[in-house]
Amino acid sequence: QVQLVESGGGLVQAGGSLRLSCAASGRTVSSYAMAWFRQAPGKEREFVAASRWSGSSTYYATSVEGRFTISRDNAKNTVYLQMNSLKPEDTAVYYCAADPPSGLYSANYYRRADVYDFWGQGTQVTVSS
Repeated sequence: QVQLVESGGGLVQAGGSLRLSCAASGRTVSSYAMAWFRQAPGKEREFVAASRWSGSSTYYATSVEGRFTISRDNAKNTVYLQMNSLKPEDTAVYYCAADPPSGLYSANYYRRADVYDFWGQGTQVTVSS
């Protein structure tokens, strides 16, 4: 089993930045695909960003590309989401997710919430206008 704990959320003004962290325990996640999803009130959970196990391939939702960056520190068993130029529409609970190694897939695979076996509890991000 893998336990994921997110941190780094908070309240920030539009245009500001936050860095979310996702600390994994239980197993080393260096070979796992890792992703961030978010869910705003009254909306479905949506894909934000993903990193394949090597970190060499990353994927982003169109709405955050160019503003958000996913990275991983395998030595710390931690994944990050750097969020810049935040907008009020980025307000949501952000979740970290992990997918055990199972092969190489297309970009669309990593955008699907149902492929991730392990999830954190989420961290709230609120962007004020």
